[in-house]
Amino acid sequence: MDKIYEAIIEIPMGTKNKYEIDKANNRIKLDRVLYSPMTYPAEYGYIENTLAEDGDPLDILVLASSKTFPGCVVDARIVGYLDMVDNGEPDQKIIGVMNSDPRFSHINEVEDIQEHTKREIRHFFHTYKDLQQNKVVEVKEFYDKIDALELIQECKVRYDKAKK
Repeated sequence: MDKIYEAIIEIPMGTKNKYEIDKANNRIKLDRVLYSPMTYPAEYGYIENTLAEDGDPLDILVLASSKTFPGCVVDARIVGYLDMVDNGEPDQKIIGVMNSDPRFSHINEVEDIQEHTKREIRHFFHTYKDLQQNKVVEVKEFYDKIDALELIQECKVRYDKAKK
């Protein structure tokens, strides 16, 4: 069963710039430039109306064959998630593929993603904060689609409770 969620892209793949959507002013703001010579390996954003354990919307990486732009809304087919700890806080990254991209039509589970692509994603998150002082990231393991959908649901419930 495919499950599609809208991903709000903040950071296009291939860039060192970390953008964030400033909801108060309805603008996209450059938050920082990565300290390392790494670039984002996929489209990076969040799923609206979710609240992760770190207090932010749930992050999502969307595999795509070409980059979009900050603020772009993409239909992402969920295939799994990457479990991480960032400075002692849980920091999961949902993994999806661009649903409208025929190059990813065969990817339905995280295990369908090429091993090299998964290694690139792990390597990026393991090293992208290396040159920042006092930043420690622990990259754990990939989880499957069922686990990812459960995580999204937990984050939606947390968001609804926080709204009340």
